[in-house]
Amino acid sequence: MPSVFNPAPSAGASRWSSLPREARDTLFLLAVVGWILLPLTATLPLWASALAYALLAWRGRIALLQKPMPGRWQLLALLVLVVGLTLLSYRTILGADAGVTLVSMLLTLKTMELRAKRDAMVIFFLGFFALIANFLHSQSLLTALAIAVGLVGLLTALVHAHMPVGQPSLKFAAGLSLKMVAIGAPLTLALFVFFPRMSPLWGVPQNPTAKTGLSDEMTVGTVASLAQDEGIAFRVKFDTPQNRPPPANQLYWRGPVLSDFDGTTWRATPSFRNPDDRMYADIRTEGEALRYELTLEPHQKPWLLSLDLTRTAPVLPRGRAYSTGDLQWLSNRPITEVTRIAVESYTSYRFGMQAGNRELAFNRRLPANSNPRTQAWVAQLVAEIGDRPDRSAQLVQRLQQQLRSGGYTYTLDPGVYTGQAADEFWFDRKQGFCEHISAAFVVALRSAGVPARIVTGYQGGEANSVDGYWTVRQADAHAWAEVWLGDEQGWVRFDPTGAVSPGRIGAAQRLNTPNFMGFSVSNAVTINGLQRMRAVWEAVNNSWNQWVLNYTQREQMDMLSKLGLSSPNWVDLVRILGGLVLAAALIVVLVLQYQRRRMDPWLALLSEARKRLRQAGVPEAAQGSATTPRALARLVHAQAPDLAPAFGQWLKAMERQRYAHASGQPAPRAELAALRKQLRLLPWSRLRALANKV
Repeated sequence: MPSVFNPAPSAGASRWSSLPREARDTLFLLAVVGWILLPLTATLPLWASALAYALLAWRGRIALLQKPMPGRWQLLALLVLVVGLTLLSYRTILGADAGVTLVSMLLTLKTMELRAKRDAMVIFFLGFFALIANFLHSQSLLTALAIAVGLVGLLTALVHAHMPVGQPSLKFAAGLSLKMVAIGAPLTLALFVFFPRMSPLWGVPQNPTAKTGLSDEMTVGTVASLAQDEGIAFRVKFDTPQNRPPPANQLYWRGPVLSDFDGTTWRATPSFRNPDDRMYADIRTEGEALRYELTLEPHQKPWLLSLDLTRTAPVLPRGRAYSTGDLQWLSNRPITEVTRIAVESYTSYRFGMQAGNRELAFNRRLPANSNPRTQAWVAQLVAEIGDRPDRSAQLVQRLQQQLRSGGYTYTLDPGVYTGQAADEFWFDRKQGFCEHISAAFVVALRSAGVPARIVTGYQGGEANSVDGYWTVRQADAHAWAEVWLGDEQGWVRFDPTGAVSPGRIGAAQRLNTPNFMGFSVSNAVTINGLQRMRAVWEAVNNSWNQWVLNYTQREQMDMLSKLGLSSPNWVDLVRILGGLVLAAALIVVLVLQYQRRRMDPWLALLSEARKRLRQAGVPEAAQGSATTPRALARLVHAQAPDLAPAFGQWLKAMERQRYAHASGQPAPRAELAALRKQLRLLPWSRLRALANKV
């Protein structure tokens, strides 16, 4: 059988069409491989990406200049290098990351020995595997679109490889590939909708590169670094009329609570409660619960970031949620994929009225010699307030008034703070971001023995004008304070940033920065246009997240319930899926039968004869002019005169069969069956041997 990469004469005047068949096919396949590896470059080691594209460029130069291929020992040396670098990078060649790296490198190495159809088949199979490997790191819409293009490219190369004669058009092969994709799309959609999603087989934990902007530690200045990060942290769909959220000054999305302070760094609060009694028993809520769906982007942490106050556990698609005791909700597994959870929260509440002595003492602690100027100033304020029952509340008011009228400003660039950050903020710089203000506020309260702590999370958000979802970005990262005001009020939220910059809280405004999505812009019209474009793209991407990535077992069961099944389970899914597959198979059989009946049996037999002649070495039999039995007989006579009588007799019988009967009357099937049998008995092997000699 001829090689799929055999050279052939040029077919046109253009540079591309003038290349030999081998070069054209090789360059196209190399381009497809390069496209497949492109999304993986974000996760592959730098050496792997650089080496892969260097090998593809080297192989492309060989194809263009008709240079000799590398020898066996060169390829062996490259293979040893690749395996060695993989082991050096991952300490193993097993596992997802190491395996993807190794497969990607083997795919590029295989192109270096691309000589025959067998080599091409190996590349195709490795290419399909590498396509799927992209989903191990990202399931975003952009990744899916890139994989779709790569799939069509691989199918085009595969179809093209099965056209060994001449220089077939890539356009024709691409069209045939698209038809194949279109035919398989309905069955693929049915499998997606009805294939049972049973953990742990469905939704294998991933290792995405996405990350949260928060941490369970905070050094003054770390949250400010997020202010220009426009990445999405999560999206919210409120179960209210027109998807309207509560007022923006009530949108506090709770993350890590920080109580442990060593003078420089704030760390997460230790647990003061038993594992079986983490939620406060003295929570008091007012009004109806606010219901909403929260779609978290992957952030590699277990934080669920629900609104203050969430009393009952959020509903997760997999796993369970639990509280730490300070009202932060966590998942029992990290959020490594786009995850949609159902939440009920209350915006009017009280909690912590019965906080224990150990907990309150811990939230009064300050390191020795911590911020002495702040402690002295606060002692003076306490002396002015006197020994009143509401001393703590009065001190909070004095501090807030100081922030309002003391010339303090809200800024991203307050300069570098030293270890005595509270002293510098209150008396020297008088400027900072939310964590500067909140940390100084809490230190001042602790100086007076008032229990206080920092809560980090997100505040506010913005509505997408296209789909109505409320979008919370990393730029909305925020820090505020919680103060314990006694047995009657418990822990109360105070946001000192609102005293410095009310617009940051009440109107959910961010700092104006010169950058928007990486663009340096200052014109309002340009910003509005970019915002509209971003809203459209994020709405499309959100639809992908909601309808594809978050199509879980729960959504499957809800769909079956809507179809009329009272208690749906995975057995119902298997039955429906099996019925659809059988129906699809029946439709295919019926279509094939219909096409077979519509096709003229005489023309089908003549087409088979032309095909056999072409395979036997009479390529002109495929031309449009050789459509009649007499034309085919002339071709056989020119190619093999000694065999012309045998083939000519059969072709004349075909002509008589077609035209000797009365006009409009079909040929008897028995005669066609006899001619079909005679066709198989013709001396095809002798014809092939004579054609090869010629």
